[in-house]
Amino acid sequence: MSHHDEMTRRGLLKGAAGVALLAGIGAPAIVRAQTDAIRIGHLTPRTGFLGPLGEYGVMAIDLAVEEVNAAGGVMGRKIELIKEDSVNPQTASTKAERMFERDNVACILGEISSASCLTIAQVAQRNKKIFINTGGNSDALRGGDCKKYMFHVEAQNSMYVKSVGRSFLRDGLVQGKSWYSLTADYAFGHDLLKVAKRFMEGNGGKFAGDDLVPTDATDFSSYLLKIRNAKPDLVVLNLAGNQITNFLKQYAEFGLKFPVGGFGFDTALAWAAGKGNFVGTWPVVWHHLIDTPSSKAFVAAFTKKYGKPPENQAWGDYMALKIMAQSMNELKTLDQTKIVEHLEKGAKFDILKPRQGYFRPQDHQLMQEMYAITALPADQIKNQWDIFTSSPPVPGPNESLEVIASTQDEATCNFGS
Repeated sequence: MSHHDEMTRRGLLKGAAGVALLAGIGAPAIVRAQTDAIRIGHLTPRTGFLGPLGEYGVMAIDLAVEEVNAAGGVMGRKIELIKEDSVNPQTASTKAERMFERDNVACILGEISSASCLTIAQVAQRNKKIFINTGGNSDALRGGDCKKYMFHVEAQNSMYVKSVGRSFLRDGLVQGKSWYSLTADYAFGHDLLKVAKRFMEGNGGKFAGDDLVPTDATDFSSYLLKIRNAKPDLVVLNLAGNQITNFLKQYAEFGLKFPVGGFGFDTALAWAAGKGNFVGTWPVVWHHLIDTPSSKAFVAAFTKKYGKPPENQAWGDYMALKIMAQSMNELKTLDQTKIVEHLEKGAKFDILKPRQGYFRPQDHQLMQEMYAITALPADQIKNQWDIFTSSPPVPGPNESLEVIASTQDEATCNFGS
């Protein structure tokens, strides 16, 4: 290197340091800005009645971050995950605020409680940062409570009801029949019951009874006695988290034989109920037996890392991270407003199902196929995981993905100006 080149290089470095000092950031910040990890927030319940599902979400998003970082990260930068237990709506809001303001996260992913989703979405909206909901089902989040910066990988209640509803119609369990429903007494349950009643009444059935169940209830004997007296054609569960597991175990102990089904479900709850206790037909957004190359790769990687297959909540958190990483890499930006536009324009994603998924612009719901799963008889179960059979994807291959989602009449979203 000549004396002149060395002087020029020194001058450039000195100049850069001088500019940095004038800007009040110090010379090392120049280097740091290029190598800093991209921070992404993950909020989900890890305690309480939704905790068992939240743990699957945590495992899956850790795996997704590992895979993205191993493949070169986002724009050459590593992803760093900031993880918290959301606990309840109030705490979720406080933690979301802190993640945006103190931890400087690019976006927040996660959650299962519909009530907590709303409080996180309000914080994300104020900060003009994206929140991807991976577990909250309430139609209201896609309707009156929708937000411009909130997107939904999790399916909405209408999609769950209309998907499994096809199985109930096919099996003659709707028209002229009576249902007895138990519903979780919080935002998700109330919304699901409303959607279920709309489906039932639209198809000529009626409710023999419906009870609201506190989220901390563990003893279902009083409800089981009422069900035995009502003799319904179908017992419908609009419950959540380990409420479902507890109910199914006690239902088996009571020896009741009325058909059971539900409109909201997570495969972890079937596994926890165990062989012989898990009965009925249920809707799921994804399950570990789906036969596509990307789904099988996810199941294999998850099983290798954790010693058990992933369930649908794991799928949701895994997909949210992959969708954000892919979008930032394609656009070469962390600008959240630009990513919102990109998602609204119909960007397509491999969501580990036969068809690609996309977010519909009017309410930011991921349009996707669903499945109805039916419990296998105990004598046909080979292991603790493969305890159900699955319908083909719903809607069918020649139908629009829109047919199972809420219509404009059922849930209207207005993002405002």
